Amino acid sequence: MNSLEQAQAEYEAFMQMFQSAMIATASGQGIPNASYAPFVIDEFKNIYIYISGLSTHTQNLVVNPHASVMLIEDEDKTEQIFARRRLTFECTAALIERDSDKWREIMNNFHARFGEIMEVLSGLQDFRMFKLTPKEGRFVIGFGAAYFISGDDLNKLKGR
Repeated sequence: MNSLEQAQAEYEAFMQMFQSAMIATASGQGIPNASYAPFVIDEFKNIYIYISGLSTHTQNLVVNPHASVMLIEDEDKTEQIFARRRLTFECTAALIERDSDKWREIMNNFHARFGEIMEVLSGLQDFRMFKLTPKEGRFVIGFGAAYFISGDDLNKLKGR
């Protein structure tokens, strides 16, 4: 197996290791905010988050739909702290209308993945569901080992 094939196999498994993602957003005035949210993902690598309308990242996404999402290897599992494995996507956010067919479909996925807590959270009227559509990304697996992902095929890594 060559290095690109090996990286592809790691990429395919990497997202399944996480239940939550780091999210970077910015306000309408460009003030940054770093946060996190549990997520579900579809086969096209669209990331769905269900977050409180009272939170800064929700307010930011409403006025500025650009976000960066990062999944990063736990510090205690990394071999080298300066080269943690990580995946980043540059995304555009869109609000999913509450109680629409799409909202119910994705909420079923949240229930399947996160269980009982979703019984409570799905009924909270201030919570919002966003679809984060990746435009491009980068998968880093070590020093000098970065691979690109583009919107034409988010399931396939491209060489460095």
